[in-house]
Amino acid sequence: MRPLLSAAAVLSTALLLASCGQSDLQAQAPQTQVPQAQTAQAAAPVQTQAISGTNIDTWRKQVIYLAMPDRFSNGNASNDNLGQPNCYDPANPTKFHGGDLQGLRNKLSYIKDLGATTLWITPVYKQTPINSGAPASYGNCGYHGYWADYTSPDDTAIEPKLGTSADLTGLISDLHAGGMKFMMDMVVNHAGYGARVVTQQPSWFHSNCTGNDITCPLAGLPDFAQENATVAAYLTNLSKTWTSTYAIDAIRMDTAKHAPLTYWQNSWVPGVLAARPNTFLLAEAFLDSSASQLKPFLDAGFDSTFGFPTRTALVNSIGKAGSLDTLAAKVQDTVGTLGLDRALLQVNLLDNHDVQRFVNEPGISVAETDIRARYRLALGALMTLPGIPQLYAGDELGVYGGNDPDNRKDMPSWAWTDTGRSTAQSGYLAGGGTPKTTYDLAKKLIGIRTANEGLWKGMYAEMWRPNGGQNAMAYYRGSGTSRMVVVLNLSDTTANLPLDIQANTAIPAADRTYLANGKTFTDQLGAGAPATATVSGGKLNVSVPAKTLAIYRAN
Repeated sequence: MRPLLSAAAVLSTALLLASCGQSDLQAQAPQTQVPQAQTAQAAAPVQTQAISGTNIDTWRKQVIYLAMPDRFSNGNASNDNLGQPNCYDPANPTKFHGGDLQGLRNKLSYIKDLGATTLWITPVYKQTPINSGAPASYGNCGYHGYWADYTSPDDTAIEPKLGTSADLTGLISDLHAGGMKFMMDMVVNHAGYGARVVTQQPSWFHSNCTGNDITCPLAGLPDFAQENATVAAYLTNLSKTWTSTYAIDAIRMDTAKHAPLTYWQNSWVPGVLAARPNTFLLAEAFLDSSASQLKPFLDAGFDSTFGFPTRTALVNSIGKAGSLDTLAAKVQDTVGTLGLDRALLQVNLLDNHDVQRFVNEPGISVAETDIRARYRLALGALMTLPGIPQLYAGDELGVYGGNDPDNRKDMPSWAWTDTGRSTAQSGYLAGGGTPKTTYDLAKKLIGIRTANEGLWKGMYAEMWRPNGGQNAMAYYRGSGTSRMVVVLNLSDTTANLPLDIQANTAIPAADRTYLANGKTFTDQLGAGAPATATVSGGKLNVSVPAKTLAIYRAN
């Protein structure tokens, strides 16, 4: 049931830039069509990861769940009015709504039941006070966590509206007790508007300018000059203190492209790894033209970047019903440019707190039944393409949301139970289903991914792309005895695809031998595709209905 387009939904551009992780998406590069069964992959060297050994496989297997503490669950009403005065107002989309660390602790079972294994939360830093210099259109309350009130020396204070140091320690302990991991969101590009450090150390900041990501302030935020050795040491030590104080497993680094690569390589990465070895380091570099834009951050020492090129391709192909050639080309570019080892650690997403929700991408004129079909395909792609999938709180319920702040709605009270999710809700995807329909699909897809090594660790071989024909895509994922074929049919008619196995040299020879004529595959999803498919004449012949996803596993 779609909401009417609200004022908040069209308000977003300025708010989006204000809150963190800039959304200056690059223009989508035009794609070159290739034959239907493209198999060639460019070789890429295997890099040295900051994480090592079995920890690499551990991270490949993760499913990340992003939550904004203030918008998730209010577990302690007594802290709602602490800290910044006049900043608590659940009816105001740019003020605090009461969610906190205790609320997250109370609802961890919900996240675990879904199947997510890593919790990433937006920053918990103490925020700058109201009327601290933020442009009026941005709001003045840093409910999102990206306006840190840094001081010199820094006190690593936690925003009191979110809780205490003990609350954060308790959350991490609860996660670890449940076999889950904690990802801390950090910011070293900028301080909050009016942060104490700006007055204390004015020489630490770049002057106002425009047109340069590294030396010009983002949305007017005080921009640290990391090329200054004193500033670099301050920022790295700040991250080291957080990393030493709390038993974090990973760091999501905000606005990574806005600081020099030399700072990451020579100061920050070695610093935090010295403080806590084997920490998984994820860079937010909002660049979506090609994987070559992301490679420098991996070369500088990050284990992963967000796969924004793949995300934009998912939006333009599945979300907007474009050609799946777009998606196929981006995946091929990522695997070919980065190499499989790095591609398996890229973090893929449909949306996050800086862009509109994926279910909004088709547009208001598209029938909800069609939106639901597209969302099913997109979730299926997210869970089966190379990389670590990331969900944003509410994705599993099919929540509608435009740009910031409309994409930052509170988690509803009915979300926590099957009974609550079973009722159609305004502002959530209907189209023949309820929030439970979406939740159950997301949970099942996560379960399929987790149970099949080929989907989180396996090699990737393209088997079919449209190339001007029927809008379907197929690919092979294989590791050990887990041999998977995924088919996405975005078209309005059944896709009858002879998927060549024996002639596809991107599939390992041992797998091709195993997948001889007569070998059967069984669909793991049960979303409308035939339950089985059989290899004949060296090909896996599949017949997948319109707008349907199939995930086949070789028997």
